[in-house]
Amino acid sequence: MYAPAYFKETDPEKIRAFIRQQRFGMLVSSVDHLPVATHLPFELVALENGAYVLQAHLARGNAHWRQLDPDREVLVIFQGPHGYVSPRWYDHVNVPSMNYIAAHAYGKARLVEEADDLYRMLKRQIETHEGENIGAYHIDLLPEKFLKAEMRGIVGVEIAVTRLEASFKLSQNRDESNYRNILAELAKSEDPQDQALLAEMRKVYESKGYQHP
Repeated sequence: MYAPAYFKETDPEKIRAFIRQQRFGMLVSSVDHLPVATHLPFELVALENGAYVLQAHLARGNAHWRQLDPDREVLVIFQGPHGYVSPRWYDHVNVPSMNYIAAHAYGKARLVEEADDLYRMLKRQIETHEGENIGAYHIDLLPEKFLKAEMRGIVGVEIAVTRLEASFKLSQNRDESNYRNILAELAKSEDPQDQALLAEMRKVYESKGYQHP
């Protein structure tokens, strides 16, 4: 991933927190020198040995899982909020830009087809997404015959994460006055992406010790 020093995020725990928050990623691999991608919900799971894995599942009808080579690295891309930054918002001549957050996770994938292991993956994912509603809906509520039929239609994938890269491009290279201008302009927008980006940029603003506008 290309990430200038201003924007490159090197704190692995901060990157992992972002991945857990986003959850929805793009699995990318190469087949016959051509890229193949599938959009999937992922769970980032910490193992007892301190390593991390990304867990997901694909529809059995999706040929992508058959093309995963356990000896070749795959890439999972997580995209966060992004938004346009107009040069009109600066007090000097400049060009348009985009602010964004993105993370790349690399590792080798293995298939998970054994019923008990797949069940545990699905159970963990449902519990994560249902949150406080887990009492109203959880995997054990499903009729056994129905659940087994559904599980036969999917294939689990577990990716042993070997490295993380991230770019948190949030105007860290701007001075306090121009940063405040960007925040003020984003605050005017009704676009949910702009509002999500604004929330992330406010964290950077405060971390720099700038005064509240």
